[in-house]
Amino acid sequence: MLGTGLAAVPVLTSSAAWAGGRDGGGDDLVVTEPGGYISFSGGAFSLVGAPVVVSPEDHPGVVRVAGDLRDDLARVTGVRPGGTIARFPVLLGTIGRSPLIDGLIRSGKLDVTGVRGRWETSLHTVVDHPMPGVERAFVVAGSDPRGTIFGAYDVSYGIGVSPWHWWDDVPPARRDRVWVKPGRFTQGTPVVKYRGVFINDENPALGTWAPAYFGPGKAPGHPGGFTADFYARVFEVLLRLKGNYLWPAVWGRAFAEDDPENHRRAAEYGIVMGTSHEAPMMRGIEEWNRHAGSGTDPYGGTGVWSYRRNADAIRAYWRAGIQRMVDQGFEGVVTLGMRGNGDTSLPDGDGIELMQQIIADQRRIIEEVTGRPAAETPQVWTLYKEVQRYWDRGLRAPDDVTVVLTDDNWGNIRKHPDGPRSGGYGLYYHFDYVGAGRNYKWVDTANLRNVWEQLHQAHAHGNHGLWVANVGDLKGNEVPTEFFLGYAWNPDALPLERLGAWEERYARQNFGEAQAKEIASLLATYGRLQARRKPELLNRRITLAGDRVVYDDRQTPYYFAHRELERVTEEWRALGRRAERVERRLPAELRDAWFELAGYQITATANLYALREAEFTNLLYAAQGRAATNDRAARAEAGLDRDLALADRFNSRVANGKWRGFQTQPHIDYGDVERYGPDAGWQQPEKDNIALPDVLFPAVRRIEVPQAAGLGVSVDGAEDAGEWWPGGASGEAVLPPFSPYQTSPRQYVEIFNRGRTPFPYEVSVSAPWLRVDRPRGRVEQQVRLEVEVDWPRLRADRAEATLTVRGAGASVVVRCVAERPSGVKARGFVEAGGYVAIDAGHYDRAVGQWRRIDGIGRTGAGMTPWPVTSPSRTPGGSSPRLEYEVTLLSAPGEVTVWAYLSPRNPALPGVSGLRYGISLDDGPIKTVDITAGADDGALNTVWARNTSDNVNRTATRHTVTSPGVHRLRFWMVDPTVVVQRLLIDTGGLPELYLGPLESRRL
Repeated sequence: MLGTGLAAVPVLTSSAAWAGGRDGGGDDLVVTEPGGYISFSGGAFSLVGAPVVVSPEDHPGVVRVAGDLRDDLARVTGVRPGGTIARFPVLLGTIGRSPLIDGLIRSGKLDVTGVRGRWETSLHTVVDHPMPGVERAFVVAGSDPRGTIFGAYDVSYGIGVSPWHWWDDVPPARRDRVWVKPGRFTQGTPVVKYRGVFINDENPALGTWAPAYFGPGKAPGHPGGFTADFYARVFEVLLRLKGNYLWPAVWGRAFAEDDPENHRRAAEYGIVMGTSHEAPMMRGIEEWNRHAGSGTDPYGGTGVWSYRRNADAIRAYWRAGIQRMVDQGFEGVVTLGMRGNGDTSLPDGDGIELMQQIIADQRRIIEEVTGRPAAETPQVWTLYKEVQRYWDRGLRAPDDVTVVLTDDNWGNIRKHPDGPRSGGYGLYYHFDYVGAGRNYKWVDTANLRNVWEQLHQAHAHGNHGLWVANVGDLKGNEVPTEFFLGYAWNPDALPLERLGAWEERYARQNFGEAQAKEIASLLATYGRLQARRKPELLNRRITLAGDRVVYDDRQTPYYFAHRELERVTEEWRALGRRAERVERRLPAELRDAWFELAGYQITATANLYALREAEFTNLLYAAQGRAATNDRAARAEAGLDRDLALADRFNSRVANGKWRGFQTQPHIDYGDVERYGPDAGWQQPEKDNIALPDVLFPAVRRIEVPQAAGLGVSVDGAEDAGEWWPGGASGEAVLPPFSPYQTSPRQYVEIFNRGRTPFPYEVSVSAPWLRVDRPRGRVEQQVRLEVEVDWPRLRADRAEATLTVRGAGASVVVRCVAERPSGVKARGFVEAGGYVAIDAGHYDRAVGQWRRIDGIGRTGAGMTPWPVTSPSRTPGGSSPRLEYEVTLLSAPGEVTVWAYLSPRNPALPGVSGLRYGISLDDGPIKTVDITAGADDGALNTVWARNTSDNVNRTATRHTVTSPGVHRLRFWMVDPTVVVQRLLIDTGGLPELYLGPLESRRL
C-alpha cells in the first residue's frame, strides 16, 4: 500500500489509510453506478434551482468544484442555482474540514458510517430538517477533499453532463425534472489508489493547438509550453473521470517552468502530480535539457546526463525538484531511477550496481529535504523497457516503493506482481506510442475487449497501487481513457459481460438515448477492426524469410488472394456508412461532439483503407499495364484529398474553429526513408523534429495507355505474385481448387484491357460442370467473372477442366480443378482447398474452465484458460483443453497446425515462458512456448512483427494416417494464453494476413 501524501498544504490526502476496495461499508449504504441515485421522474429531492452550498473553510478544490456543479445544474435545467442556504439546498463538504458537514454529523442528522476514514469516498443522501430554516437538503459528503470532489462530479454525471463536455463540445440534454432518490448512496472506495494519465507524444496535434488556444508558454524562449489554463482543463476532465494523478507533457515541455502557476493549479484542483518514468525526482527532463549545455550545467557539472560522469550535478538537480515540491506544497508521487536522455536506455555499463546507487541517493535526498523517513513520501520505480531486465536479474527497490510494471507499448502486459510488498505495484499502459515497430498516434486504436482482458489480469494479480495510461494527446483517446480510469476505480463493476453495457452507457451519456445501441455497436466494431493493425502500418508488410524478419514499406499487409484486401476495405466502408447515418440522425447540436468523439475516427479510417486499396491496386495494375491503372491512381489521390478535407472540418468548422491546428498528425507517409531519413520506418514523417503534411507513400504510378485494345487476364490467387496472362507469367493460369465445402469467396477470372479501345470477349468451358457467370460481354477497362462448379453434374471425386478467354485477337486458357472426395463421411470442420480454418470460440468440447472473449481477436472471439491466476499445468489426461472435430480429406501425410494467438508476453511470476499444447487425435502433445525470446523494451524483430500484426503465429507438425474425422486438441499449459484461430495446413493454406475464412462446419 502506498503511503499518504506529503503533509503540505493544501493536499487532499486524508490521514486515514487507503482501504483499497470498493465496498462502501454500512448496512444501508448502497454502492451505485455513476450517478445511479439520480432520477428524471421523481424522488426525495429536486435539484432544479437548488443552491449549492459549501463552507469556505473547506479545501480550495471543494470550493471550486461547487461552482462547476452549479454550472452543470444550470446547463441541464436552465435554472442557475445560487450559493447560499435556502429551504432546499445542496450541501457539499468534506468530513473533518467542513463546518457544515461536521455540524450535521455532531447533531446526528448525517450518518457517515462506511465513508468516514476511507480514501476518496463520497456519500450522497437526502437529509430532512438538517438545520434551522432548512426543510430538506441533498448532502454530498466526502471522506477527504478528493472524495468530495468526486462526489460533486458524480452528481454532474448523473444529471447527464458528459465528462468530456468541454473537450468534445458535448451539450447535455435539457431536463425540467431532476431528482435525487431516497437512500444512502456511494461510489465506494477506489480499488486502485492512484489513477492517472500521461500526456505524451503531443506533437504536432496537441502541441500545435494548445499554445494557440490558451496562449504560449511562459518560459522565455519556449512558447510551445502548456500553461495553467490548459492544465486546468486537463485536471477537470481527469477528476470528472475519477482520476487523481498526472504525468504532464514532456515533448520539449517542462511543467514547472512553462507556467509558474502549474503546480499551484494542480494543488487547487486536487491533482496528485508525478513525472514520467524517464523523469526522476519531480523534474521533467526538459528542465535539464534547457539549461545544460556542452561542458556545463547550472549545477556546476559538465552538462552530460550521466550519473557515472556527472553525479554531483545531477544530485543537485534532483534535490531542487524535491525542494520545490515541499516549498510549493503540492501533492506528489516521486519517480525514482534513471533512464537515458530522450527516453532511451542508459549506456550498457550503467547497470544494476549503478541503479542501486541512484535509488539509494535519491531516497537520501528525499529524507534530507522533507525531514522525514523516505517511506512517508510516495515513490514509484517503473520497470520500463530495459529496466525490467534489472529487476529480473535481482535488483530491488526498498519495500515501500511502488514498483510500476508495464506493457510492451502495444497493450500486452510484460510482468505481474512478484510477491507482496508494502509499496505494492502499479501499471503503465499505452494507448499511444512512439517507437518500434512504428508510431501509432493518429486515432484511437484500442480494442476494449483486449484492454479489459489485460487490466483484469493486473487486477487479479493484486496490482492496485498506481495505474497510469499513456493517452497521447488525450483528445482522440476518450473511450479507452474513460474505460481505463473507470475500471481502475471499480474492476468488479466491469465484468466481461458488461462491456457492451458500458459502451452503451458511454454513448447515451454523450449522444442521448435514441441512438445509443447503434453507437455502442459502432464503437465495438471500430475497436475490433482497428485492432487488426494500426492505421500507420497499412503500407508495411512483414514476412519471414527463414529466421529473418523482412519489412516492406511499399506493400499492403493484406493480400489480394481470397479478396482479403477488398473484404477488409468493404468492412470499413460499411462501418463508415453506418457512422454517417448516425450523424444524419443526430440533432444538429450533437453533430460536432459526434465528429470529435467518433465520427472523424471512423470515417477517416474507412477513407484510409479505401485509399490504400486504391493505391496498392494501382501499383499492381501499373505492373500489368491495365487501362484502369490511372483511374486507381486518381482514386487514391481523391482519398488523400478527402483525408485532408476531414481534417479541415475538424480544424476549421467543428465548434466554430475551436480545434484549429489539432488534427495535424501524419498517418499516411510513413516509411519514406529517402525523404525523411533512416528513422522513417518507425518515426512520423518529419524534418528537424517538425511533423510534415502527408503525401502518398508509396507513390501511385501513372502509365501511358496505348490506343489499341490488348487482352490481359488475371486469376484468383495469382495477383499477389503480379502474374497475368498471356504475357506476364511463365507458367499456366490455374484457379484455386474448387470444393463443395469451400467458404472462401467464389473463384474469379478478371479480363482487363491493356489499351483504350474497348473489345468484346467470350469465354468457353471444356466441361459441362464448369460455369462462368458472364461468358460473353464487352471490356471497357476490366470485367470480373465468377467461376463455379455445378456439383450435381460432376461425377468423379476429382476432375479437371479448362476455360478459355478470347478477346482482342488473343486467348488465355485457365485450368480448373474440382475436388469432392466421396469415400469420407464428413463431420465437424471440413477441409477444402488444402486447409481447415477454425475460429477458436467454435469448439466441440471444453474440458476445464475456459473463458470466451468475444471481439478480442482480429476476426472474432478468443479463448483463454480461466481464471487467469490458475497454476500452470502439464498437458494430458483430464487437464484443461479445447477440442475441435475436423474432417481431413487429403490424408495420409504430414500436416502443419498453426495457432493464431494474441501476442502476449510471459508475465506470470515464476514462469519463464508462455506455453500451450497441441495434439491431433491420440498423437503426442507438442508444447509450444510463444515467447519471442526478448527480455527488454528493444525486444526483437519477431516481437515487432507480432505486435505490428497483433497476432502470434506458431506452428507444429503432426502425422495423419488416414482421411476422415479427426480431433484437434488445444491444451492449457500456462494461463493468460489467448487463442484466436487454429489452422490446419494440408498443403494448400494460402498466405493471408488474417488467414482464410472459417471452414464449413457440418
